[in-house]
Amino acid sequence: MKKYLLLFVAAAALASGCKSHEGAYLPLNTNTHNLEDSSAFVLLDRGAQRSITHAGIQGVRQQDGRLQVTANVRNRENRRLQVQINCVFKDGQGFVVEETPFRNLFLDENAQEGVTFTSANDKAQRYTIRVREAR
Repeated sequence: MKKYLLLFVAAAALASGCKSHEGAYLPLNTNTHNLEDSSAFVLLDRGAQRSITHAGIQGVRQQDGRLQVTANVRNRENRRLQVQINCVFKDGQGFVVEETPFRNLFLDENAQEGVTFTSANDKAQRYTIRVREAR
């Protein structure tokens, strides 16, 4: 009986075989975790998600063609917060043309503050403002 069981297990292992794949693979979950492609304001961690929101964003084209973006960032907590904020400027297809460095933003309890970013050139068409907890 053991002989037949061993033979059956060996046959099943051979029948399943090792699948091999040749060529390129398609990316998986391309629509997962890509808010930065579709949203103008994103929060990069849970702490920022709990504590920060925005009351509005305004994008204005300056006379020299550069894009100026102002976001009204609001503290939702009853405590003073320090967060870091930056802006990623993108062309019409969504490719990054410029990314500003993160800068510290201090918000008093339940306060709202306007933060302005200006692109360095006239290639920027879209933008994403990103906020994270300061560490």
